[in-house]
Amino acid sequence: MILRSALCVLAVVVFAASAPGAPKAKPKEPELPFPPTLPEAKTMVTDRAGDFLKPPATLRSGVAVAREAPTVDFMYYPGQDYPGKPWSVWGDGVCVGRKYYSAIGDHLAPSGTARVFEYDPETKAIRRLLDVKSLLKLPEGHYVPGKIHSRLDDGGDGWLYCGTHRGSSRTTTDAYHYTGDWILRVQPSTGRAEAVVRGPVPKHCLPCSVTDGKRGIFYGGTAAGSDAKDQGIQFFAYDLRKGKLLYSGGDGPERYMILAASTGRVYFVPGGGGNGPLVRFDPAKPGKPIQIAQNFGLRAATTETADGMVYSVSKAGRETATIWALNTRTEKVEEIGPANVGVQGYITTLDADPTGRFLYYTPGAHGGSEGDGTPIVQYDLKLKRPKVLAFLHPFYQERYGATLKGTFSAALDATGERYFTTWNTSRGSKAWDCCTLTVVHIPRSER
Repeated sequence: MILRSALCVLAVVVFAASAPGAPKAKPKEPELPFPPTLPEAKTMVTDRAGDFLKPPATLRSGVAVAREAPTVDFMYYPGQDYPGKPWSVWGDGVCVGRKYYSAIGDHLAPSGTARVFEYDPETKAIRRLLDVKSLLKLPEGHYVPGKIHSRLDDGGDGWLYCGTHRGSSRTTTDAYHYTGDWILRVQPSTGRAEAVVRGPVPKHCLPCSVTDGKRGIFYGGTAAGSDAKDQGIQFFAYDLRKGKLLYSGGDGPERYMILAASTGRVYFVPGGGGNGPLVRFDPAKPGKPIQIAQNFGLRAATTETADGMVYSVSKAGRETATIWALNTRTEKVEEIGPANVGVQGYITTLDADPTGRFLYYTPGAHGGSEGDGTPIVQYDLKLKRPKVLAFLHPFYQERYGATLKGTFSAALDATGERYFTTWNTSRGSKAWDCCTLTVVHIPRSER
């Protein structure tokens, strides 16, 4: 009798779950091993394959494909020894000389951590320089940032500078002793790391930054903590040498700023859209930024080229992203043309080569790059057209079980020969679960 009743209950449950209109059970994420590994316990693999030049069906008409396949190095970032939520890259990296510096984080909250790494292409080794949690040594129950969302920048003084950011907006509260995020610095030559200042804007995170190493100024765009009095995006300038705030005010940039290294002026689009009026802040005359152009697109930008140009790309999703130019000598802006090579348009890191002719990027930053074959794009400013140097998907998925799903960090070395990219990577998870690094060795025939 008991058995019959149990079977009846089971049948009712099964019927209810399969009945029309019943909520569907969410598919479980696969249980993945940490740390992620390559076959035969290798720390790196190197490939050069014809498959890198096979375009997907989404490739737009008129987009060129390279004739010579590049050699590509591929590796997992070390130290991903436990599941994050998820391990991910959010801040743009930088090359100093031939070395590449980047940051990833575990995205945990209220207490997470982020890390800064150095990759040396000569030794082909990744070295961890900074662990945020270990540096700050905060008591249990205190907020510890789980991300570095700002740029990593060379301070010109032997230090790299960046800002920290939350793992979750629900933990930037008084309950977790939140008073603001940190400007940090690390010295690659010694491995020494320091907190420069906490809360340059009280109770605000620092997801956006650029550092003027020549003048020793850290510029930031903020995101308000839950208990912050002012909930708007703030723009600030912090004097690293004197340890004081030069300026702080509203209508700041959400994600990216342009630094004209030749003049020290900083440019951004106020608010969260990334597309709109362009304003300028001049540290020689600190004060409210003034508008210099009515319309400009800025979600990512290059550093200033030798001839005083900066190139940017507008904020876009699956619509068309547009490349723009700013002449830092005349402050005139120009719309160049579309950046898309397929259906994806979200581009969050943009680099110019040493000649100022080519731009490098990958659309589909926040997941989706694989839909366009995870392309490594070289944009020819002379011809005003994009060329794909390599499609990294599905090659890495099929050979190593790693789907490269987008990036917020890439950099070109000083010679224009190596292009480094930090990827949000899925080993079977719906979104992504870990971070990987590729080094694309650009053939001489393609540059």
